[in-house]
Amino acid sequence: MKRTYSPRPLDTRDVVLSRELLALTERIAENVHEVWAAGRIREGWTYGETRDDLLKKTPCLVPYSQLPEDEKVFDRNTALETLKLIVKLGFDISARSGREG
Repeated sequence: MKRTYSPRPLDTRDVVLSRELLALTERIAENVHEVWAAGRIREGWTYGETRDDLLKKTPCLVPYSQLPEDEKVFDRNTALETLKLIVKLGFDISARSGREG
């Protein structure tokens, strides 16, 4: 029996993020990439000029700052939509002065 999956993410188009949260998007995007890269390395992936799933090589195993802009879009979208969802669900996000990860 074949099942049809129909994704239904919450609509966050009406969410407007503050300037501070928009700036946070880039920091989260960078961390998303770091988490992804760490996972790939644990799985045995290494850097390669072109992606090769059989040899576990990818050109994306570089620091976030060295990724091409078109690759950064995926991480930025994940970060942006996560922040918008948090706000949509009624949570507040605030900075604590003097505290950095």
